[in-house]
Amino acid sequence: METTINNRFQQLFLRVALAITLLSAVADRFGFWGKSSAWGNWQNFENYTKKITSFLPESMSIFGAYAATFLETVFALLLLLGYKTKWTAIGTGFLLLMFALSMSITLGIKVPLDYSVWIGSAAAFLLSGQNQFHFSIDNKINNK
Repeated sequence: METTINNRFQQLFLRVALAITLLSAVADRFGFWGKSSAWGNWQNFENYTKKITSFLPESMSIFGAYAATFLETVFALLLLLGYKTKWTAIGTGFLLLMFALSMSITLGIKVPLDYSVWIGSAAAFLLSGQNQFHFSIDNKINNK
């Protein structure tokens, strides 16, 4: 697939949008969004995680909350930098897919649709299918 000038900027926009979305969710868990928060604090996020992973033992749900937060932060930073972009996009796609499936199973299909989790997952997988990542550390490394 040939990369055009337009594709370069669309790809950058997709990377940035995914990264900001991930960071926004992490910020929400720590109360940075104030009254606009979905969770507002870590305890509420843990309780929500327990709810959407109710099919797992509680200890796994709590571990999942920490793991999800760590992965969302790392994936967001890597996407912003454009480092290991293909693998980061695949990881982001699978992480969001797990969220979408868990939410669908426990809360019904409407919730992940309302939060655009399915779209985020699909967007990450679409990004992973690119051959070259402009405006990225990957591009600088590959052009040396």
